[in-house]
Amino acid sequence: MNTQATSPRIIVGVDGSEYSSNALRLARRVADSFDAPLEAITCIGTPDFYIASHLDLGYEKFTQQLEETAARLADEALDRAFGEDRPARLGVTVKFGSPAKVLVEESRDAQLLVIGRHGGGGFLSQAIGSVGRACAAHSHCPVLLVDQANSTESAPG
Repeated sequence: MNTQATSPRIIVGVDGSEYSSNALRLARRVADSFDAPLEAITCIGTPDFYIASHLDLGYEKFTQQLEETAARLADEALDRAFGEDRPARLGVTVKFGSPAKVLVEESRDAQLLVIGRHGGGGFLSQAIGSVGRACAAHSHCPVLLVDQANSTESAPG
């Protein structure tokens, strides 16, 4: 009798930036080590969705365009991270809502949340961005913040 359960997924917050690509590369290494599925989650921020939900019925195309754009940005980050060598157990999800809120909720059934460490700009040049800070404070699983300079693998190609 096999009592070994499949490891819960490793989730990665993807916003299309190079930070996302670095986070994806590191998350893949962790997922491979734990034989866990990897899921890239990209979010369409609440203000964008809120505006789209209040447009006339003829504007559902706008919501679809937001979703397509978010998926394209995630796909570009995946291409930068993996090229043609994408992980076999990779899922990609587009969610509507605040990135921090969505990622914290998704962390309920994950063993690790990996996100790029934005920051260094904005208000008082914070070391990490608001999403990273919220996830580190409220996630239901461990959070790994990946810095731009800490990429342990070079981009494909």
